[in-house]
Formats: sequence, structure tokens, C-alpha cells
Amino acid sequence: MEDLLSALAAATGRTTSAPIELLPGSTAEPPRWIARTDLSERAARLGREHGEHVAAVVRTSGSTGTPKETLLSAEALEASARATAEHLGGHGQWLLTLQPSYVAGLAVLSRSLIAGTVPVPLLEGSADPRVFAEAAAAMTAERRYVSLVPTQLVRLLEGEEPGAVEALRRFDAILLGGGASSPRLLDRAAHLGLHVVRTYGMAETCGGCVYDGRPLPGISIAADSPDDGPGTISLSGPTVALGYSDPRLTADRFDRDEHGRRRFRTDDLGLLETEGIDGPRLRVTGRSDDVIISGGVKISAEAVRQALLADDAVVDAFVGPAPDPQWGQRVCAAVTLRAGLTELPRSASDRLRADLGAAAAPRSVHVLESVPLLSTGKPDRRRLLALFAEAES
Repeated sequence: MEDLLSALAAATGRTTSAPIELLPGSTAEPPRWIARTDLSERAARLGREHGEHVAAVVRTSGSTGTPKETLLSAEALEASARATAEHLGGHGQWLLTLQPSYVAGLAVLSRSLIAGTVPVPLLEGSADPRVFAEAAAAMTAERRYVSLVPTQLVRLLEGEEPGAVEALRRFDAILLGGGASSPRLLDRAAHLGLHVVRTYGMAETCGGCVYDGRPLPGISIAADSPDDGPGTISLSGPTVALGYSDPRLTADRFDRDEHGRRRFRTDDLGLLETEGIDGPRLRVTGRSDDVIISGGVKISAEAVRQALLADDAVVDAFVGPAPDPQWGQRVCAAVTLRAGLTELPRSASDRLRADLGAAAAPRSVHVLESVPLLSTGKPDRRRLLALFAEAES
């Protein structure tokens, strides 16, 4: 960890001419980094344009589209780290459960660098309750934080292993991002006394920049829509990346808002809901490419997924389309069920139809031992959509 922190310190301190890219570790080899000298010219041009210094390159997972190389400035990483600490009540020590090659892992290193702490690495077995408890026990700082994806937390809470639950309770905050969390998971975590903070963000915003629906200091949210429904989410502020390695992709997604702040236009859909005196709260409703059109009816894949997860029989779920010669697309689902069950209970389908309409009910449900994941902890969308298409062919 000290070597990674030193490399990041050199990159953010302008003592290196090229941005660095952190690479994932394995059992045989710890995480490492490389200098992206091939991007020096592009980084220098963006740096001059924005008056900042490009420090790091993060590749997106490419789970839904073209993989991209996101260029993050030292200033954006620092702004993200300081805003996070301000929101959480102070700097602290982090448990690193996600690879530093991903923005969530890089953010942990950046926050640790600003805080002057050394994170405890747990890059394998992070969802194993006993392994997690042992790693958490190695933390020494008074304030402790961890960043997880929902699947990790689900698996850590399976069986309510006392050691894991107690370890999770000792964290001042458990940041939960990388995908939507089911209300049932959040209720269970609250019942166990865990301080879960739902986060929303991406590589293009140095990771999470909206916590529990509220933007971090300096961040602005817009969700423009031609009607009263969900609109495309845009995020502005000092944590926004300078752009991509590809100038054409940069021009397509990055610009300035009406106040002159850097803005990133996402693929996500959401609503800004006014609650109390604290201003609007963002509710992410899904992705623009998650809308399934079946027989002319628009169906939110995320809404169907959340409806499935609301049933006690369902542990995990993914919803997506498959081609249909009559309807254009049909709704399909892959689910993991509670132990002992082999098929989705009819009550779950009946409730889904009642809540969302008959068109939203999955035409086919694949019961899997586990939903396949990318190394980021997110569902392997391409693999699952291929499964749906093959089954329907």
C-alpha cells in the first residue's frame, strides 16, 4: 500500500510528466501501476485547457458500451476526497475491498493520501464474512470506512455471521455504490445497526459524488426531461474528469453548465424530488439503455428488478430484454433464490403484475446459483443478455 500511495502522491504532486494507471492485483502479484506516456500529450493539452494537472487514468468496465479511458486531475481527486470527508464527518482509515484499477479503489487511495492514513487491503475474499472480519480487525484508526458494492454486502450478511456483523458495525460509514441497492438489503442493514451510505457516481466523477441522494459539497445535479418523468442525469462540479483519451468521446459527454462548471452527461435516468428544507434529493430510476420496449410499451428494467428484489424469495436479480419476433423485445430475468427454492414463487409474479402492469412481467425467468459478475462486482450485463437471447432463439 505504501508503494501505491507514493506513486499516487508523485502523480498528484506534479512530479511525474505522465498520468499513471493503476493495475489490478492477484494472489500472485500485488496491485501495481504504469506511467501512461502514450497519453502525455493528450493529458498536457487537457491540463492547459482546464488549468489542472492530469494525474490518473481509469478505464471504465465497458459493461454496457465502448470501454473508455477517463482522465482525472489531481485537483478533482483532491476535491472528491475532501468533500467525502466533510460529508462523513472527518478523514479516517479505509478498508480497500475493490481493485485500485477501478475508480472506487482509486478513490480509497486518494482519500487515504489526503488523510495521511494507510488503507488495509482486502482484494480477495472481500465477501467472505470471516476473511472480512479478520481484515477489519487489522485497522487501527479511530474513524474507519469501507466502500462496498451491494453484492458484497449481501454476501457478508448471509447467515449473519456474528464476527462479520460486528466488524461492519465498527465502521463509521459503509459506502454502498456501483449499482442500486434493494430496499430489503437497506432495511436489513439498518436493523443490524450498520451505518450504510448509498452513493452514486462513476469514473467520470472520481467515484461517488451523491450520497443518499444529496450532492457532495460543490456538486450540482440536473435531470432534464421533456415531461414530468425521469430525465437524463448531468453532474457538474470540481470532481468531474477532464475528459477521455478520445477527444470525440469527450466532446460527446463533457461540457460546461450555465455557471461555467465542468459537466458530465451520464446515461442514467433520474428524478429530483423535493424533501424538506435540504433541497431536492436525486432518485436514480435506471439507465437510458435499460428501457425495454415490448409491444410499444416502455418498461424500466430497474423497476422490474426492484419489484423482484422486494419479494423475500429473491436474493439477487438482473432484468433485461431478449429479441421477440412479435413484440420487438420481451422482458427476461435472471434470479438467485433463497436456499431451498427452485423456481420463482407465483406470488412474486402476481405482485409484479399488479404493481407494474402485465407488460412488465418477465416472459422467462432463469434461476441461477448466482448472478454472474464483473470484477467490479457489477452484473455481467453482456453475458446475461446473451443468455436471454440464446434461450429465446
